[in-house]
Amino acid sequence: MFKRIDHVAIHVSDLRRSVEFYEKHFGFQHYFQHAASGGMQIAYLKLADTVLELTHKSDGTMTGFHFCLETDDFNETVDTLQKQGVRLVRPPHDTAAREPREQGWRRVVFAGPDGEQIELRG
Repeated sequence: MFKRIDHVAIHVSDLRRSVEFYEKHFGFQHYFQHAASGGMQIAYLKLADTVLELTHKSDGTMTGFHFCLETDDFNETVDTLQKQGVRLVRPPHDTAAREPREQGWRRVVFAGPDGEQIELRG
């Protein structure tokens, strides 16, 4: 059902400072950045095949964190989790690629027992 952790997202107070920190001290490479709705800026950093997603809101509000699991059968996994009663936060939807060579993909967000967000991609 699940293949690997695809990425972990952390909300930061200063996007540029955080990108430079993870590049300098941990060897991550900043490879893509974009603006999202609500004044959110998102930067993607890679270390081998692991992605760290840094998010920053222009108004300074903190929005928490999430982790993302890659699934080998997106629709089946979503159906299984819904049948098991896992709370849906955001329904399945298409999203844009994070880098030029990547194809767009499907995304869904579920909630863990304490409200933590668990994103699935496939």
